Amino acid sequence: MARGGHRETAGAARPVRGPGAQQVGRDRGWFTCVSQWFAEQGFAVLVVDGRGTPNRGPAWEKTIHGDQLTPALEDQIDALRAAAARCGDLDLARVAIRGWSFGGFLAAGAVLHHPEVFHAAVAGAPPTDMRMYDTHWKERFLGHPDEQPENYARCSLIGHGHLLSRPLLLVHGLADDNVAAAHTLRFSAELLAAGKPHSVLPLPGATHLPADDAVNEQLLFFQRDFLRDALGPGTSAS
Repeated sequence: MARGGHRETAGAARPVRGPGAQQVGRDRGWFTCVSQWFAEQGFAVLVVDGRGTPNRGPAWEKTIHGDQLTPALEDQIDALRAAAARCGDLDLARVAIRGWSFGGFLAAGAVLHHPEVFHAAVAGAPPTDMRMYDTHWKERFLGHPDEQPENYARCSLIGHGHLLSRPLLLVHGLADDNVAAAHTLRFSAELLAAGKPHSVLPLPGATHLPADDAVNEQLLFFQRDFLRDALGPGTSAS
């Protein structure tokens, strides 16, 4: 997502939640409400279900076998440009991307590999090293790490930290029992060693999805302010 103020809007891209999950639909769940909230803060919001997500057929879902990152990023970029072609007031010079879990992984990967498109990112609970995630899930998509290590290297953020050139906020619950906090800590250490400025927001006591309503509320404000600062002036929240 990116920012727009008054009657000026900006291009927006938001990642999918990953294989097996669909975000685009008519519902009033948490993710839909968050998108609406960001829109009310002066952002243009684009939600895209790219390759690997369900309900488009087996061929669509299997396209990401061996590479969960490249096709997903390509689809986010294609959707963003298609939206800009239809909505001429979208500002593609101020595009941010945010997400949680797989979405956080995709957001961080976007600013690493496509800084010419994505100008800031918020990555919540991102699995940064695919070798550290659940084997029954990752081997389904990437094969055995001993037999196909190139798939894990291609899809991991670890090893690519030196590419960072855009503002990045990493958020992680320190009690995360799904994506261990070590993912963010290790990636942050790599960024620091490479001399790449970034921000880290630890959430003490929080698991994979913070359950405390007050924490979730303040987390939204924190992300909003980070993105406003990262994308620069020209926007006033409505």
